[in-house]
Amino acid sequence: MDALSRRTLLAAGAATAASLAAGCSGTSGHDGGEQAAPPAAASGSASPSGTPKPPANLIGDGSTSDSGPQPNQPKPEPLALGERPPQFVVFSWDGAGELDNRLFSRFRQLAKDHKASMTFFFSGIYALPESKKSLYHPPQHPVGASDIGYLSDNHIRDTIQQLGDAWLEGHEIGTHFNGHFCGANGGGRWSPEDWDSEIEQAMGFVMNWRTNTGFTDLPPLPFDYRKELIGGRTPCLEGQRGLLPTAVKRGWKYDSSGPGGLQVWPQKFAGGALWDMPLQSIPFPGHSFQVLSMDYNIMYNQSGNNTKGDPGQHAFWQDQARGSYLAGFERAYNSNRAPFIIGNHFEQWNGGIYMNAVEDTIKAIADKPEVRLVSFRQLIQWLEVQDPAVLKKLQGLAPGESPAGGWSAYLGGSAPAASSAPAVSSAPAKAPAASASPKA
Repeated sequence: MDALSRRTLLAAGAATAASLAAGCSGTSGHDGGEQAAPPAAASGSASPSGTPKPPANLIGDGSTSDSGPQPNQPKPEPLALGERPPQFVVFSWDGAGELDNRLFSRFRQLAKDHKASMTFFFSGIYALPESKKSLYHPPQHPVGASDIGYLSDNHIRDTIQQLGDAWLEGHEIGTHFNGHFCGANGGGRWSPEDWDSEIEQAMGFVMNWRTNTGFTDLPPLPFDYRKELIGGRTPCLEGQRGLLPTAVKRGWKYDSSGPGGLQVWPQKFAGGALWDMPLQSIPFPGHSFQVLSMDYNIMYNQSGNNTKGDPGQHAFWQDQARGSYLAGFERAYNSNRAPFIIGNHFEQWNGGIYMNAVEDTIKAIADKPEVRLVSFRQLIQWLEVQDPAVLKKLQGLAPGESPAGGWSAYLGGSAPAASSAPAVSSAPAKAPAASASPKA
């Protein structure tokens, strides 16, 4: 079993009937200072994907660089008076390592074909060779411990290339932290200080991959991870309460670690400092309960903890997974237009049917009118340029609820008062009761 597969199998022991889903500071001796890039790094040459690389200033050991504003970013615009909001869809990926199955490459190409942006929640130790695992000091675990293992050197090399090309194409690089500890000994027991250490190490492994791997023939990542990192998703969706104070202190913009939510417009929580972006409960064809909008949770409700379930059921399960995603999309698209959030892993569970279901979903919805496939970063940028009173009205719509009198009447009329503000919650959202999904 590969490293990525081991990550989510650990979640089954902590499964519940609720709707749940599911760097290293100073490790290389670099102080994070910037230096001018040598001519080869600043030449503007093309990446393997063909995307031109902007001139860059190297950071630290040259693993990362500041190449200026991220390319291929849409300009967020406020809604006009009475205008119907777009249907945002966020496809997000936990772990984001490039293995022999080339799923990172596959979905980058699919995104390019459909003018989509996505969020890749990168596991920091996927940039750290196993021979250097002593550099990882996981909170409340032995040095070098990890419940997802480490990638091979060749896979680390491929993953670093994917990360750089993905950023240049407009995708967001978030974090899935490091060792993916879940359950009784997992992140649910971590303090804010523990999470701060985990984040610092995750950033450090990304920012010092050159020293840690010894690779000298790869270009630097084209982003400053200290600036790029504005949100993440915790392993097994555990530990959010301990994470939030640290996320706020670090100036993050959002968190996607909530244990499932309704299909409604996002609100701020943690005292109004962060946007709450949980995975969502969506219709599950053939069942009376809803399922979390993540590949692992759909799989668990089909074949349990067995990632190699009955091949005779694969076609049916794939149709069911695709039907679930499309039902969630249609419920939002034809009613309140709440952003639709989907979580995935680069895995071939049950013969790769969940990857096929995600691909089919993207192809089915990408060209529909007013649909925008965006990253969390892009969604938040759009939310933050809207009139607060307009957001408050959007947030008041329940799942499947259309605006009374139509969008023009609901968001029309006189200009909203500037003093209005979107609703703010001080605690993580509670999961709806009607689901049979474990963590992932």
